[in-house]
Amino acid sequence: MAFDQYHEPPQELPDETRTFARMILSLIEEAQAIDWYEQRMAVEKNAEARSIMQNAQQEEFKHFGMDLEFLLRRKPKWRVALQNILFKEGDIVAHGEKAEEAEDKV
Repeated sequence: MAFDQYHEPPQELPDETRTFARMILSLIEEAQAIDWYEQRMAVEKNAEARSIMQNAQQEEFKHFGMDLEFLLRRKPKWRVALQNILFKEGDIVAHGEKAEEAEDKV
């Protein structure tokens, strides 16, 4: 079975790169699931159903976070960039510019 996640012949890629590709795809799928639940909750009128969806969405957030952490442990530059952007007050774009500068030093 062929997978569209690879842009190079999979058999030529090292195991580490193939695992990385799987985790990137998993991250994307978790983000999509978070979005789908958000849309469903926005239109769902039944409070109990919406509560179940919110619970499921929280699980997707957790999975997204775990996937992201896995990737960040393998990409130190990504961690540096995100540490300079996330959880900071102020201008997001300005933080992004600073993150790019910090990333270049790694």
